[in-house]
Amino acid sequence: MKQNLEKRLWKWLEGEWEPLDYLSEPAEVRDSSRESLKEQKKHLRESIDRMEHTQAVVRAEQKGFYAFYTLTAVICCLVLIGVLLYSVANVSEYGVENPLTMEVVGRYVSRGLYETGAVNVVSGMILDYRAFDTLGESHVLFTALVCVLILLHRDRKNMLPGVEDYYTVSRENYYELSGDPILRTVGMVLLPCIFLYGIYVLLNGQNSPGGGFSGGTVMGSALIILSACVGFARTDRFFTRRMITLVIFVSLAFYSLAKGYVFFMGANGLENHIPKGVPGTILSGGLILPLNIAVGMVVACTMYGFYSLFKRGSIGEDGTSLD
Repeated sequence: MKQNLEKRLWKWLEGEWEPLDYLSEPAEVRDSSRESLKEQKKHLRESIDRMEHTQAVVRAEQKGFYAFYTLTAVICCLVLIGVLLYSVANVSEYGVENPLTMEVVGRYVSRGLYETGAVNVVSGMILDYRAFDTLGESHVLFTALVCVLILLHRDRKNMLPGVEDYYTVSRENYYELSGDPILRTVGMVLLPCIFLYGIYVLLNGQNSPGGGFSGGTVMGSALIILSACVGFARTDRFFTRRMITLVIFVSLAFYSLAKGYVFFMGANGLENHIPKGVPGTILSGGLILPLNIAVGMVVACTMYGFYSLFKRGSIGEDGTSLD
């Protein structure tokens, strides 16, 4: 109270407040000011009441959501634990062979070479007997690339206008490794060897350890090294965003069309009318070789796409350098 009086006294001495102004006002003005003040207090009280009611409703909804979330999480965990315990209970004892498992393994080992034409039993299994699983894995890679492209791709359409120039942001947000002479020289010497090894692993997947995933990983690594050695500008001249998406789409479409009829018509035992060739040669295994190539292209393009997006936020546009 004392402080308020001191403030009023100083305002009066400085000419900012006149205590007799209020008394000099007409009674009607004083009454109207009192009524307006009452109305303001009433509106303020109503606003506070509505705000408190809204907060109470939100707290109740949050409490109900948390209770539902907790209950759902507990139920899901209990179901998962039950499934795992049931699976463990039905696993054969140590040293005892599961007849169902041995039946499948025996089919792969004894009939795999005859039915698939692949010396590598693993390639025959994942690209013939279980080709549907491999198709799903390839689509998972494609979906992941699309999601990352949607979230991280940076172009004129998804940048705020007037913030920064598009090409300036692209130039300043990453360090150009191609300026290092040691890295550029060593990379250019190793690149042909890496590409050749990736092609070898890709084409010999039906005869030796390797195949689409392994060969595609090696070739994707080679593309990343290539972009680091020569720069994104030169790499974008032939490896554009449109080319990446087109290669992945064509590869997945070929895979789906080549094995789709098997998925819908009974799977194992259907003839694909493609010669299996001589086991051990490159042109053997029927559809396994082209399927390996398709999977390898998907893996390689996905790896380079991830690297490009996380490195600079974009994959090169057609014929346009971002450097």
